[in-house]
Amino acid sequence: MRAEILSIGTELLLGQIVDTNAAWLAGRLADLGIDCYWISTVGDNFGRATEAVTRALTRSDLVVCTGGLGPTEDDLTREAVASALGEEPRVDAALEAQLRAWFGRRGLEMAERNRKQAWLIPSARPLPNPLGTAPGWLVRKRHPGEAGPERILVAMPGVPREMTRMWEREVGPRLRAGVPIRSRTLKLLGIGESAVEEELAELVRSTAPTVATYAKTDGVHVRITDRDADGARRDARIAAMEAEVRARVGAHVWGVDDETLASVIGRRLATRGRRLATGESLTGGELARTLSEVEDAPAWYAGGIVLPGADEERLGAAAVVLHADVVALVTGSTDGGAVVVRRPEGEERASFRAASSADGRRRGLLAALDLLRRTV
Repeated sequence: MRAEILSIGTELLLGQIVDTNAAWLAGRLADLGIDCYWISTVGDNFGRATEAVTRALTRSDLVVCTGGLGPTEDDLTREAVASALGEEPRVDAALEAQLRAWFGRRGLEMAERNRKQAWLIPSARPLPNPLGTAPGWLVRKRHPGEAGPERILVAMPGVPREMTRMWEREVGPRLRAGVPIRSRTLKLLGIGESAVEEELAELVRSTAPTVATYAKTDGVHVRITDRDADGARRDARIAAMEAEVRARVGAHVWGVDDETLASVIGRRLATRGRRLATGESLTGGELARTLSEVEDAPAWYAGGIVLPGADEERLGAAAVVLHADVVALVTGSTDGGAVVVRRPEGEERASFRAASSADGRRRGLLAALDLLRRTV
């Protein structure tokens, strides 16, 4: 099944918001074994939106739209879908009653403009949205003269929490077909993406499984992906490829899949029965935030001290009050800085360069996490 994600909203084209919906949906499609060939974005313009929907329906078996289901004049997804399919939208009495009840439970009177959110076309079925006023559409339709399977179009709200619930409760369960894709991601530090690809050589041209490299904020990721109706055979190929990748770049692998640097550090500290304290000047609390977000952080993270502009001596003296076995300090300025990790066995240091304050915070955080990962 070929799929296309169509994000609708002028605010996306203006860069006012980031389209996290498309990335999230692409992952869900992959989990279902559905190939996503295109991700498109179009503004709140009836002509261009209709053209985008029409194009998507001519080349894709499944079209997933997000955004443009609100009650205002610039919410045009329903109109565009109806136009592309040559159908006329009309108010559905049952949907209108549900909308009026939604407002009524909140002590509000529904504005007449909200009636368009109760529209349906003959080929559409409503998708409930208890979190908002915009029901979704699930459309199944075969083009005239086509003998193949029906084209499926899903229209969902652009509000992420409404969209994710609708997908998980209403859409995903109806699409569970095909052969699920499985992936294994190895996470590396201390080596660049081009160097990783050079080490992997012919492996990146493999087709079953595929091997791809990605530069990320926490290093380089190597993703191994495969699909097969025989799950055991697929998993065996992935395991064999992982072993080969590790044989070539395993010295740089620090984690897999959903593991984070902070969670790896925390697990090692907990295993050794040690507690960590942090002191930061350049990173302004980013290290403390990252560590404290790990679920079991209270078991091994004693807390952090933030002193803007402080040097290593002041930070170290302040962090003593946290009574930790391991102390990590991050100091520096806009052009770079240093990290020191103090532990009973001694101390380790690392330095980093930066191009700006923001770059310094990012590089300082990563340098601190990497040094902790290597020393604890």
